Amino acid sequence: MPAGPSPDGPRRPRVTAAVLAGGVGARMGAGRPKQLMPLAGRPVIEHSIAAFCAAPEVDDVIVLMVGDHVPEVEKIVSDGGYAKVTRVLPGGADRTATSWAAISAVAGGDDDLLLLHDAVRPLVAPATIGACVAALGTAGAVGVAVPSNDTVVRVAPGAAGGDSVAEVVDRSSLRRMQTPQGFRLGVVRRAYELALADPGLAATDDCGVVLRYLPGEEVRVIAGTEANIKVTHPGDIEVAEALLRRGSA
Repeated sequence: MPAGPSPDGPRRPRVTAAVLAGGVGARMGAGRPKQLMPLAGRPVIEHSIAAFCAAPEVDDVIVLMVGDHVPEVEKIVSDGGYAKVTRVLPGGADRTATSWAAISAVAGGDDDLLLLHDAVRPLVAPATIGACVAALGTAGAVGVAVPSNDTVVRVAPGAAGGDSVAEVVDRSSLRRMQTPQGFRLGVVRRAYELALADPGLAATDDCGVVLRYLPGEEVRVIAGTEANIKVTHPGDIEVAEALLRRGSA
């Protein structure tokens, strides 16, 4: 149901999903943006676009892509019939600039909602998208996270020049952040305006920007899934394909 006046109450916030694909993925070593690598017969980015277009909670989708490859993504959108995609725009020089480009492209009010998602997380679950939107009914910022199942250590320089274990960290309160990360537009706009005015800004995470620059704003955490992997290294495509096969079995 699109945003707009409701016969039963006030206007429902409009929900925009931004699929962020600004990086070239040098760690993949493929000579091509990792977002465009094939995964089960479709580019990685198409899986992410399809997930948000299929989500009933999402009203429209924008895509931020490496500038040289915008026409290629526009063709993917056109050929796939992804009607919820309203724009494919060039991303910024880094993640912060790409997120700000997405925020700036959305013309909604402060109470409208924006989901920011890494294009290289192609296996995001419908339930995760729905839970993000639902949590934003009472929170200004929401992050998806999973517990750390591995032992986490803090290291220090070792005697032989390498690292050594300095401390085993209590992992009970630790989580690994995923995407989407969701925000009320007014919250994320204010946080980024403050961040971009800070010459010492060094951010890789949108929830982290809110946490640092709007310390009084709660960043709600909802449970993610282990299948929502980030395609970063050469073997990740094979892992993602195995997860897709398992999901369709």
